[in-house]
Amino acid sequence: MTNKIAIWLGLILIAGILADLTLTGGANLRFLGKRLFELIDWIAFWR
Repeated sequence: MTNKIAIWLGLILIAGILADLTLTGGANLRFLGKRLFELIDWIAFWR
């Protein structure tokens, strides 16, 4: 991955986070964070 691609991906990610915070108050990020934690816990159980 080149630096140019990494910067663009980072900017897209930041724009998505800012859009979520302004439009939904961060509800989607909170939901995804909880689901990610559950997934990590589930994977650790089966390991």
